[in-house]
Amino acid sequence: MAEIKIYSAVVCPYAHRSRLVLQEKGIDFDLIEINLQNKPEGFTDISPYGKVPALAHGNHRVWESAVINEYLNEVFPQPPLLPSSPIAKAQARIWIDFANTRFVPAFSALLRSPDIQQQEAAKQELYKHLEFIENEGLGKLSGDGPYWFGESISLVDFTFYPWFERWPALKHYRGLALPEEFTRLRRWKKAVKQRDSVVAIANSKEFYIERYARFATPVAA
Repeated sequence: MAEIKIYSAVVCPYAHRSRLVLQEKGIDFDLIEINLQNKPEGFTDISPYGKVPALAHGNHRVWESAVINEYLNEVFPQPPLLPSSPIAKAQARIWIDFANTRFVPAFSALLRSPDIQQQEAAKQELYKHLEFIENEGLGKLSGDGPYWFGESISLVDFTFYPWFERWPALKHYRGLALPEEFTRLRRWKKAVKQRDSVVAIANSKEFYIERYARFATPVAA
């Protein structure tokens, strides 16, 4: 039995974040898959919000993916997944917050909204966020490297990536491909996608198209 237990759901992008961090750090863990439509009795003893991911480390519990990931980075410091300087670390946290409060809500609104006008508004909002990532994030922080902070992958990369692995569902149901003009973003996605930690738990585009069918209907031809 491993020291770490991660409570996860394969379709959940938030849980995906924390599993990526565990994989990247080479931490031994037990994976406990939770059916979010039929949660086991006593699950809120582990996850008070009743959500995944949740982490059990000995007698300690941690929940919320961004907090879990920082906890793992502190308790298992190698390889480090945050920059060392205070300002760079602050920038990383700003981008993690941007993902949680701006990027992810726009992605979800576009995929889940049944209203065409709301979809169009969400599509414009999401495009604006992609443009901001391209220019203000990768354009100013990554230098010549492929990742958010250059040559070294970080929690920021793993914070955003699960939604990009799910992008084929957005393209299939809402007709939004990752725009060609965002060359840094496309390079970033390719680099992260090829990492061993990402490949180890990756799912196919068909998997996400099938799993997200209940949230959306295909764009009419």
